[in-house]
This record gives sequence, C-alpha cells and structure tokens, in this order.
Amino acid sequence: MAEALKVPTMAEYMAEGKKPEVLFWVGCSGSFDDRAKKITKAFVKLLTKAGVDFAVLGTEESCTGDPAKRAGNEFLFQMQAMTNIEVLNGYEIKKVVTACPHCFNTIKNEYPALGGNYEVMHHTQFLKSLLNEGRLKVEGGKFKGKRITFHDPCYLGRGNGEYEAPRDLLRKLEVELVEMRMCKRNGLCCGAGGAQMFKEPEPGTKDVNVERTEQAMEVKPEVIAAGCPFCNTMMTDGVKSKDKEDSIAVMDVAEMIAETQDL
Repeated sequence: MAEALKVPTMAEYMAEGKKPEVLFWVGCSGSFDDRAKKITKAFVKLLTKAGVDFAVLGTEESCTGDPAKRAGNEFLFQMQAMTNIEVLNGYEIKKVVTACPHCFNTIKNEYPALGGNYEVMHHTQFLKSLLNEGRLKVEGGKFKGKRITFHDPCYLGRGNGEYEAPRDLLRKLEVELVEMRMCKRNGLCCGAGGAQMFKEPEPGTKDVNVERTEQAMEVKPEVIAAGCPFCNTMMTDGVKSKDKEDSIAVMDVAEMIAETQDL
C-alpha cells in the first residue's frame, strides 16, 4: 500500500536537495490506529490527486506531547516538543498540515514558545485552500442529498475558532447538512480530549461519547462526519453502543471526499 501511495520522507527530500510545499504531520492516531490509518490514506490520496508536493517525517516523527500536557505532565510535554522542534527546524519546515486537531493545536499554539514557529493548518482548512485554488475538485457523488451532521472537534472549533472549513467541504459534496442542537461554539466534546482517550471514563451515569452520539442521532443522520481521529473513535463507539452501526456511518471529511472521487 505504501508503495502504491508513494509517501516520501523529509530525509529523502533532503538527500535530493529538495523541499516540499508542505509537511504532512501524521500524528499517533494516523500512524498506529487501524481506523485512523484510513483517514491518513484518504488524505494522502487527495494530496496526490491535487498534485501537492508533500512529505512526512516518518520514523523521525514523535508524539507532539498533547496527551502528556493535558494530563498534567508538562516536563514530558516539553521533552517531546523540543525533540520535534529540533527535527522540524533542522529541515527548515515552514508549513505543516495535520488531520488531527490535537496535533494542530499543539504545534500551532504551544510550539512557538519553545522555538517552533510554523504555519499550521488542519486538513479541512488545507483541502479548502486547494479547492479555492482550483487544484482539487469537490462535488456531489455518493453522499449527494444524504443527511449528514458534523461533530465539531474541540481543538478545531472552540479551541481555534474554525467551524466553516469542514462544513464548506461537506456542502460541496451536496449533502443535506443538519446541525445538532449543540454545535459550533456550543459543541459538546466527544469525551476523548485531555488525554481521556487513553483511560477508562470516570464514574457517572453516562459516558460523554454516548451523550454526544444521542445528540447526533436526534437529527437522524445517515453519516456523522468528523474531523478528528479521536472524535471518530468515540462517535463510532457511541453508535455501536446504540446498535446503529448498520444505519449510521462515522467518517472523516477527507474520507468522504476521497470516496466520492473513487480514490
């Protein structure tokens, strides 16, 4: 699969004395989680289709440190961040794109104080810019007319004020976009932020992801669209807990675009 997709590393670019237009920061989920790998592949296919000159760090990429920081281990976060910044600065990286809002937020907002200054874009923002430049075509296909609701990732929406890029892309797919009663600035977390992704939920009457999935199901969607691998996992688990996985799909915006183009 890797050969078919042709994903060059920064080391390979450096060896040829070339610089890519953008560095694709894959992130832990996109690298190791089987479900999130599909998002990575879909995004890579879209970048390739649009003729974007991109590269990844490969084995030189380490966790951004987001889970460590949110869990309160500032020391570990700074160690992880400094390691990454050294690598990025060594390659003179200027522009970074990532499909993970946690990586996006951390590199964009936490790294500058440690000496890492880059233009950082979420993959939905980058895809929208490719669309605006005419490098990528997004149009209705298999999702045309389908009821879709978009779940705002905390670190993309409330954390960084980006609500429109993913929705603009979905509208281009000519879907029937229906909003949950809690959306945009009033969106509800999927339950995975703050390093909660990696531990069992706290005692309570209901898991957050189930509560959020119920809100999504209120608008009777055929697809719950997401823009974050953590959200994708939590909403998928929520749909499964309601035995609705046969009737409601959970998909990343990039996967939906790639699917309409038969990539």
